[in-house]
Amino acid sequence: MEKFDLAVIGSGPGGYVAAVRASQLGLKTACIEKDKIGGICLNWGCIPTKALLKNAEILNHIKHSSDFGVNISSYEIDFEKVIKRSRAVADRLSKGVEMLFKKNNITKFSGIARFLSKNEIEISGENNTEVIWADKIIVATGARSRTIPGISFDGNKIISSKEAMILPAAPKSLIIVGAGAIGVEFAYFYNTFGTKVTLIEMMPKILPVEDGEVSKQLEISLKKQGIKIYTSTKVQNLNKTETGVSVEIETSKGVEKVEGEKVLVAIGVQANTEGLNLEKIGVEINRGYIVVDKNYKTNVDNIFAIGDVIGPPLLAHKASAEAINCVEKIVGISNNDIDYSNIPGCTFSSPQVGSIGLTEDKAKEKVINYAIGKFPYSGNGKAIASAETEGFVKLIFDKETDELLGGHIIGYDAAELLAEISLAKQNKLKAKDIIKSIHSHPTLSELIMESAAIVHNEAIHF
Repeated sequence: MEKFDLAVIGSGPGGYVAAVRASQLGLKTACIEKDKIGGICLNWGCIPTKALLKNAEILNHIKHSSDFGVNISSYEIDFEKVIKRSRAVADRLSKGVEMLFKKNNITKFSGIARFLSKNEIEISGENNTEVIWADKIIVATGARSRTIPGISFDGNKIISSKEAMILPAAPKSLIIVGAGAIGVEFAYFYNTFGTKVTLIEMMPKILPVEDGEVSKQLEISLKKQGIKIYTSTKVQNLNKTETGVSVEIETSKGVEKVEGEKVLVAIGVQANTEGLNLEKIGVEINRGYIVVDKNYKTNVDNIFAIGDVIGPPLLAHKASAEAINCVEKIVGISNNDIDYSNIPGCTFSSPQVGSIGLTEDKAKEKVINYAIGKFPYSGNGKAIASAETEGFVKLIFDKETDELLGGHIIGYDAAELLAEISLAKQNKLKAKDIIKSIHSHPTLSELIMESAAIVHNEAIHF
């Protein structure tokens, strides 16, 4: 039986990062993966969807090329090639993680992991079963798409995000249940490629976790693009028909039926805890998620867990941050805890959405005396030159301390712009600090400087 200092179950953005960091710190490390290295994020989530969305961006540029003096009289869409490019991108990054494993002398095991004891893991591969021993074990098995109770994915008419990434052709019509980041991104993508999209959300607004003004602006934008949106709407029933699917929904106006070729269920995820034999070693689970303390330790002293399997926020970068934090605490080189108020979130639709920290509604709930600096893309030279004037940056500051409490962006390249706001919030910068930082011109980053300047009535271009 081979022995390791640390074994990691799962190789997604939590698992592989944990394995690499552990090896860097001198631990003899193993990583167990039942599918492809990189997990859902690299193979069926973050990365391939961004490749698809880049294709949609290119198509949108072509559709509006005449605005830039480039007249494209005709073009053809090779949807099969669109999907193939996405898969190639995912494969390339998965192979990249394989190389990281080799570089860092991480032992990779392919198969399904199951605890035999708190230190022993049985790995069932295609051709053999073996058992390894590890002093410490990190569970990073992630999560999978959750479906509507009583309704199962069939991979054809009722699909998850995984099937939505590899459809052989863009459907004529698509109903998307759930208007979180996944639902919104696929709504934008398929609408761009000519699909009639209906987006259904049970909460009062799309992107329910985002700032209210941002969600409202995005809804207006998506509707202008031709997407039909229902909010405060519940799915009562879903039936397959000869031609597709029929969804019965309850709106504020009563019960309606919506029909489409396919329905994509994007109502969230559930943790992958089944089959690990966690009950045998007594690991505590609550509402489907593994329970951990601030050091990611479970109630079993040598077992840790990170990422989606321990609960929200369900984000790849959150899992990676937890991976590094967890391993460094195991080794004893860090006692710092992650500040979960400093975890950014992004939606890669068009316009993009990026946010971190408190929304205005949350600031009100906490009875904070706050100030808002809000600056439109339409007032920014680079945005105007790029014909990307939709959206705004909204910064929320504590009026008494001038400290940044939250930042929200809707507009072109919001996900990239968010990095400056994240850095500012992480380091407790004040509005005055941002104003005094000289931003190169012309850039979209000036939007952030101007937003901060508004708080002190110092904005030059507004």
